[in-house]
Amino acid sequence: MKNILLTIVVLVAGWNAAIGQVFKNSDLEISKLEDKVWVVETTDKTTMYIIEGNDKALLIDTGTKCADLDKVVGQITKKPLYVVLTHAHGDHDGNIGYFDEIYMYAADTVLLQKSYKGKIHFVKDGDQFDLGGKKIEVSYMPAHTPGSIVLLDKKAGSCYSGDAFGSGQVWLQLRPFATMKTYVNSLKKMEKLMDEGITKIYCGHYPYLKKALGKDYIITMRKLAEALDNGTAKGAIQFTRKVSIGCDNPMIITEGEASIVYDPEHIK
Repeated sequence: MKNILLTIVVLVAGWNAAIGQVFKNSDLEISKLEDKVWVVETTDKTTMYIIEGNDKALLIDTGTKCADLDKVVGQITKKPLYVVLTHAHGDHDGNIGYFDEIYMYAADTVLLQKSYKGKIHFVKDGDQFDLGGKKIEVSYMPAHTPGSIVLLDKKAGSCYSGDAFGSGQVWLQLRPFATMKTYVNSLKKMEKLMDEGITKIYCGHYPYLKKALGKDYIITMRKLAEALDNGTAKGAIQFTRKVSIGCDNPMIITEGEASIVYDPEHIK
């Protein structure tokens, strides 16, 4: 019996190692994604990323409700930590209270939870976080929210997109509304970055995909957004999921892995 139990323990340990899992509790599990990069997947399908350099580390987003998130991150890295929000929706800024300082784009303060008492640093397009041997660059990509940003590790060819791109469906039906042209411009900017060396987009709801997205996805999204903007889009249907901060009658258009939810009254 002891030998059987030992075999089971070894097999489970081997399975966890194979999938890269390094930590798990009732709220989330953490797996190694790349060298010095970990993905944090919560039970409600939100996502955080931890990136470690030689001197400092960076946490991208903070999920919805994860008890003692600061201590959980401390299980992965002991290095001084930057906490950066891709945007200020509740499933991305839900645990900022565990941290004394956060970084975000100023335009999203209208969405940020009012109870946060820590220090807020505002980032600009092109700002960099130097982690020591690894630099993470801010790129402004508005539409999902007024202050949406993506974070680029150009050396590794990686983009951490929050909900600007990917995440199953990109939601543009949420208040405050952006024009479809705004999103077209963000997609063109992302496409250019991919022409220049970004090859992988890790989105803000990784559990739905379990993979990075490539340039083909961005091209398809750009074409969908352009068709919506110029009035030639076909195949849109009613989006039936109700969201309290969204419009009353959203539509959704999909092609392959590319999908946009939008408010037909606020395209222009």
